[in-house]
Amino acid sequence: MRESAGDRFFGISVYVLVGLITLIVLYPLVYVLSASFSDPSAVLRGELWLFPINPTIDSYLRVFNNQDIWIGFRNTFLYTTLGTALNLALSIMIAYPLSRKDFYGRNALTIFLVFTMFFSGGMVPTYLLVRDLGMLNTIWAVIVPGAVSVYNVIIIRTFFQNIPVELRESAELDGCSNIQYLFKILLPLSKPVIAVMILFYGVSQWNAFFDALIYLTDRSLFPLQLFLREMLIQDQLSDMVQVSDSTLDAHAMTVEGIKYAVVIVASLPMLILYPFLQRFFVKGVMIGSIKG
Repeated sequence: MRESAGDRFFGISVYVLVGLITLIVLYPLVYVLSASFSDPSAVLRGELWLFPINPTIDSYLRVFNNQDIWIGFRNTFLYTTLGTALNLALSIMIAYPLSRKDFYGRNALTIFLVFTMFFSGGMVPTYLLVRDLGMLNTIWAVIVPGAVSVYNVIIIRTFFQNIPVELRESAELDGCSNIQYLFKILLPLSKPVIAVMILFYGVSQWNAFFDALIYLTDRSLFPLQLFLREMLIQDQLSDMVQVSDSTLDAHAMTVEGIKYAVVIVASLPMLILYPFLQRFFVKGVMIGSIKG
């Protein structure tokens, strides 16, 4: 079928718009990457636009020679691994019974869970609860308070509901228990939504810093994001120092270079993880959102 002039114009407009949006999204990423390899003095003077200026890896050498960065990486990896495993296990344990129409009281329980998405006790009561449970300055203070996301539970529940009930009835006729059905039939069929939940929970745990900021005072337990926050605060303080073209403050240059290098290093694991889960992403979210 021959396209009209209006159709061709619309197609070209869409490609141009998508291209512009892509450039807007990619430019900050390219800028940060270029700044991490550039001479910090050139970055401070505002000379960097796209490509690295006087390329150097000194900032990365400083990052990897910093003991705090390695401590932060270790802790963040631990929090992300344990937290994502706990998040996923609890979410599945809640979503499975809620997906069963023969589960008595599931509507009332769903309303109760949804209520928590809009109302909470607040920061102070939550802090007092964590303190009274003896979790201050422990890894559990970072992992437990956000162990379940109701939004993700609803996605998993809806995915489970879309699996034909006849499959469960056939399994029950063959003597399959509820636990066996969950682990041997339902979960293997739920790989797309599980992959999406791993991505959602993993990124959330990797980027989390607020709970650690509130509940942790021991630097040996700090996640990577807290150390990155300290560097950004140092950079804001260094901005108060008058810097000229001829004489640049050495501390300001050091912080400027390390800041961009740490952003790249902190983002790299999630960027590596995403391509492995991307093929499940759209399918898992769309199937999990067909029904309410």
